[in-house]
Amino acid sequence: MKKAIWLSYDLGVKGDYEGLYAWLDDLEAKECGDSLAFFNYEIDNDENLIEKIKEDIKNNISLTKRDRVYIIFKSSEKKLKGKFIFGKRKSAPWTGYGTKSTESDEDY
Repeated sequence: MKKAIWLSYDLGVKGDYEGLYAWLDDLEAKECGDSLAFFNYEIDNDENLIEKIKEDIKNNISLTKRDRVYIIFKSSEKKLKGKFIFGKRKSAPWTGYGTKSTESDEDY
């Protein structure tokens, strides 16, 4: 089955963009703005989707510990899910610009 995947990437200044772009081109990915791509990915089931994409990326792109890759997909339960498959979330550049005050750093 094919799964619709959105992939967001941040490889920094020295990232392996050539490897990433070759991989995305092979998948016939569509450009969706700065550092965002959409493609259909062939997969047997949802359970190994993340691991299969991670392995595919590792085999095609040279990553460093600072690189970040985030995927968004619809699960078999028809819920949108997102996950960092490399790297982790960092502070947003817009933090502190809004008018709301926050009392907690917990996600709800």
